Amino acid sequence: MSSSIIFSIIAIIFILNLIAAIITVFDEKRDIASIWAWLLVLLLFPVVGFFIYAFLGRKISHSKIFDLRTQEDLGIDQIAENQRDLLAKNAEEDREKYSEQEPFFNLFLNSDEAVLTQKNEVRLFNNGPEKFKALFEDIRNAKNHINVEYFSIFDDELGNQLVDLLTEKAHEGVKVRVLFDQFGSHGRNKKLYERLRAAGGQDMAFLESPWPITFRANFRLHRKLVVIDGKIGYIGGLNVGDEYVGKSKKFGNWRDTHTRIVGDAVLALQGRFFMDWNATAKKENKLQFSKDYFPNDTEGNGNTAVQIVTSGPDQDTQQIKQGYMRQIASARESITIQTPYFIPDQGMMDLLTVAAMSGVKVRLMIPCMPDHPFVYRATEYYAKELLDAGGEVYTYDNGFIHAKVVTIDGKVSSVGSANMDMRSFGLNFEGNAFMYDEDIAKQLEDFFEQDIKASTHLNEQYFENQSKWLKFKQKFSRLLSPIL
Repeated sequence: MSSSIIFSIIAIIFILNLIAAIITVFDEKRDIASIWAWLLVLLLFPVVGFFIYAFLGRKISHSKIFDLRTQEDLGIDQIAENQRDLLAKNAEEDREKYSEQEPFFNLFLNSDEAVLTQKNEVRLFNNGPEKFKALFEDIRNAKNHINVEYFSIFDDELGNQLVDLLTEKAHEGVKVRVLFDQFGSHGRNKKLYERLRAAGGQDMAFLESPWPITFRANFRLHRKLVVIDGKIGYIGGLNVGDEYVGKSKKFGNWRDTHTRIVGDAVLALQGRFFMDWNATAKKENKLQFSKDYFPNDTEGNGNTAVQIVTSGPDQDTQQIKQGYMRQIASARESITIQTPYFIPDQGMMDLLTVAAMSGVKVRLMIPCMPDHPFVYRATEYYAKELLDAGGEVYTYDNGFIHAKVVTIDGKVSSVGSANMDMRSFGLNFEGNAFMYDEDIAKQLEDFFEQDIKASTHLNEQYFENQSKWLKFKQKFSRLLSPIL
């Protein structure tokens, strides 16, 4: 075969690949950064790039988005109305106490209908064993229902402990429902739930689809929450699996943050579970509003004001990202961030840079090891940018840090499932508790101080000493950050 023919074949393949890349990328509405990132991948890796796109780039179907957005006919609209009725009596109470935080209240109420709930009791956990000990005890004491929603529930020792306990409660007549992400749980795991179903419980994979469609990294149910009897709720960063209680050979100790809430904020968690469940369930299994699930008395007697804020590709506004940005913009003294993945978009990065250069003490803690290579290299790139702006950067060395925590000026804090990255901002379904309580913020900052003792404080020399190849990987990964 002559060289001219080979050249012509290559040229034809290139042109066809270019046309296919343009059609693929522009087929769905995307931001400019994502468009260029996907064009880079599809053009640099002909043919293979389309397999990468199938895994990382495909969007959720419009019909599924419609199901997630429109739940009024199932009584979901009554949830917000019921919450407002319950909270109306406290609308003016302690208003002066929260005057500084009022812009936060309005932001989330207007963008996500996130009602401000007061008098919540919040308990913080900074490790898996304590969290699951408390959760399992609450499940044992359940009387009416248990609603469980996690990104990952693995078929291992801890996962089976949870399912065994839920099966016991189902045998007692407690209504048990489990919603999980099929991709995050490494499959449907039908055998894991056989005993639960036999006892009358229910399990579902969120927006379950056949394998070729499920094989997709985007638009995953990344939330981690539990609601028990409409009165006790859990939300945070911990999934269900042995690695989350420190039994992973690869990661060792697993450092995470989770919350247990008693109070009206649990009603918001319940509402979120209802919508996620009903977006997946068949008509006969869809949930309806009732006082059993949304009791008038949630028995909260604490002092913490909480807004449960959720975001996902079913919504036009990136509520949690906006919350993070509003927090950072309001900071006058300090910003502390713990996240396994630090890949902010330019707007977020600009806010953090301005804060650091303005004298605000900005501290970031990330893992000392990667669990996703490209993601970690991009995280390193942005961490160095923050360091150059005057921020402090730490790598947690005692295992793997998976906490998703932000605290501002020792007054406002956020704990949940959303990382400080573009995937959490717009590609996955996330849930965070934004809390307005100095005691809670102080506890979270104390966790940070404890973690510093097991961390390395990075400096400019640390990055300068890295190899040219590592620096190249960081810069290249940064180009892919909109799709990581």
